[in-house]
Amino acid sequence: MRYCFALDLVDDPILIAEYEKHHERIWPEIRESIQAAGITVMDIYRTGNRLFMIMETDESFSFARKAEMDASNPVVQKWETLMWGYQQSLPTARPGEKWVLMNQIFKL
Repeated sequence: MRYCFALDLVDDPILIAEYEKHHERIWPEIRESIQAAGITVMDIYRTGNRLFMIMETDESFSFARKAEMDASNPVVQKWETLMWGYQQSLPTARPGEKWVLMNQIFKL
């Protein structure tokens, strides 16, 4: 299954550069966590301060399972806290929501 998400970064060139630097070499535990959740592909793109993430999953993936795994993993929690210093919610996000799941409106 493919999912697409959007999120904004704080609109500060220095913070954006730091955020990208963190993603040049993510922590091994984060990579392991992503893969263990059944995520087979995760690509993040940026334009300005807007991020777009494409995530492909296998049949074992569920959002509930991923949330449980993340909540019980202190390294993931540390990473998420660090990343939140660079990120900001989209205007359309629900309270506490970071990455907003996008609706597909066209397919060729």
